Amino acid sequence: MSMGKKNDNTLVKNASFLMVAALISKLIGMLYKSPLSTTLGKESFGLFQFAQSAYFILLMIASFSIPQAVSKIMAEKIAFKRYRDAQRVFHCALIYAAVAGGIVALFCVFGANLLVPDNMADARLALQMLAPTIFLSGILGVFRGYFQAYRNMMPTSLSQIIEQIFVAVFALLMSHVMISHFSGQGEQTVQRWAAAGATMGTGAGVAAALIFMFIVYGLNKKLISRKIRRDRESVNESYSSVMRTIIIIVMPIIFSAFIYNVNGYVNSYMYTGIMGYKGMADDVIQGLYAEQGFFMTLINIPLTLASTAPTSMIPEVSAHYARRDLPGANAKIHRATWVSMLISIPAAVGLAVLSGPITRLVFPSTNGVGGELLIIGAITIILNGNSNISNGVLQGIGKPKIPMIHAAVALVADVIVIALLLFFTDLGIYNVVIAMIVYAVVMCLLNERSMKKYMRYKNPWKSAYLYPLLASVPMAVVAGGVYYGMYYLVHSNVLCLGVSVILAAFVYFVVYLLLSRPSAEEMNALPGGRYMKKIARVLHLS
Repeated sequence: MSMGKKNDNTLVKNASFLMVAALISKLIGMLYKSPLSTTLGKESFGLFQFAQSAYFILLMIASFSIPQAVSKIMAEKIAFKRYRDAQRVFHCALIYAAVAGGIVALFCVFGANLLVPDNMADARLALQMLAPTIFLSGILGVFRGYFQAYRNMMPTSLSQIIEQIFVAVFALLMSHVMISHFSGQGEQTVQRWAAAGATMGTGAGVAAALIFMFIVYGLNKKLISRKIRRDRESVNESYSSVMRTIIIIVMPIIFSAFIYNVNGYVNSYMYTGIMGYKGMADDVIQGLYAEQGFFMTLINIPLTLASTAPTSMIPEVSAHYARRDLPGANAKIHRATWVSMLISIPAAVGLAVLSGPITRLVFPSTNGVGGELLIIGAITIILNGNSNISNGVLQGIGKPKIPMIHAAVALVADVIVIALLLFFTDLGIYNVVIAMIVYAVVMCLLNERSMKKYMRYKNPWKSAYLYPLLASVPMAVVAGGVYYGMYYLVHSNVLCLGVSVILAAFVYFVVYLLLSRPSAEEMNALPGGRYMKKIARVLHLS
């Protein structure tokens, strides 16, 4: 009994480490883009964003699934004290990562012309600068998977934070160095090299994280070697059979991750290509694409916040489903949906109402389009929050192909919509956000249908969606009223935003408690729930 409990505690602690690290990394990732956009200027920031979106797809092919595969295969060996076999998996994974990373890195250098359309040609250098990063990322992924297999999440968590700090510092530093160095050689040259300098930050981050992992591995090597020497259980699997196992596990994860994430890159490529074909000037395309980058950066924070708690609940859903306890599994899904929507809905409404001021605060170079994209696209926070949970549930109950097929269908719908809109309307960059919404809606509807089929699932509309939505209405009135009322008197964007956000959050919290009257158990499930309970008691709301 106590052993089971200890394992549960370890799982919770490990999940917490990774969740906190992911959140800190995302926050650093958002915060540095604000000064970076100012340093680079809009066109150069647009080039940087495009190079990053192409890099992300290449990275996915090279190394995205490596940590999961390594930790899964090694953990199975370690469970049976087969430490030598586990070490062999580690060595094979390093070979796989070096070969796959090397091939994709070479394609990044020599295939940049294929990945970046002609009217964004200045982003090609920035993408080529990321080739060494692709190679190193796979090796870093192997080390992360190695420590996760030994159930030590601390190295992975710390390496993620170290990586993001180095990314931020070096992106700002190197873009500044490039701008100074090429300042006399024409605006286009400066923009191209400034974007390339910014992508060097990504490489510095991965290199720093890898050095940290080498040090941690060195510190643990003696202990692991002792376990290997005492190993009497290993069957000394051949390298070829280990490599075959790695590839069998890696390929479906790569394919599904590719399908889930390729829509952003496809939309970018189609937008830049078709607008160029229609005669729009390259610098205008780059500037508008930068505005799209501002919008994406801003919605990523609430998406991360909303998905951390539900992610840790998915294994519980799997456990209930394995025992054929559908009511128990559905109760966990309801709880995950409730936590996600409690954050997603007010975040979406708040960002839409204060879109202009927030975009101006974080990205001073905006021309207002980023704020308008945020008004239209804020709903994707709610839709993606929903589909993140349903994807996790369907994968957790052993149906990983279903959300993958749904993502492929949603991608086809996305491509058709964006192609028609770009050719037959003058909405330009707004089409990218409309296509994102179409993709998310299709994904949600198809996943919902499958959950009904396999789990007899009923969506908790009232408790999970209606109460947060109703509480967001007075919150929106207060947020807009206080901000614009104060701004009329005091022309300080920071001060007016700060006061309006604090008051709006307080109103949301009070109205939500009045409407839903959550139980003590429900309050405990929330991040910071203990403090909320105390405030609710003081206000006589519980």
